[in-house]
Amino acid sequence: MQAQGTPIEVRMESLLPERLDAVLQVEQRAYEHPWNRTHFLDALEAGYQAQLLWADQTLLGYFVAMKGVDEVHLLNITVDPVYQRQGWARILLEALAIWGRSQAAQWAWLEVRVGNVRAMQVYESCGFRTMGRRKDYYPAGGGQREDALVMCLKL
Repeated sequence: MQAQGTPIEVRMESLLPERLDAVLQVEQRAYEHPWNRTHFLDALEAGYQAQLLWADQTLLGYFVAMKGVDEVHLLNITVDPVYQRQGWARILLEALAIWGRSQAAQWAWLEVRVGNVRAMQVYESCGFRTMGRRKDYYPAGGGQREDALVMCLKL
């Protein structure tokens, strides 16, 4: 990205297979248990919404979501660790909400690791509320599992 104070072009674009290598690099930097190429390709094949957030030629983050009857379900949202704590997750969540409303969705749902306090704080600050808990939802180190909180936002 450019030097601080220099204007940059920030844009959203749909994930296309030729951009997948950049996405996988961010995914692997961001998570202990990242999605792999097959996860992303399966999501694209299923017609899920996958949007990338760029600043000039730098991939800041992305989200993958699926549409239900009157809801959208956030499957993956990631901001490159280099650019975290700069407000980019809020922009991605707003883009998710805009897309959800355009699909006539009434609700946005997501799961978050119980140990990911920072993400929960971001979701709560954007209006998401905890609705429940999924036991042993996520893989964790050493063959263990980690619970997820289920969160919801009224669109």
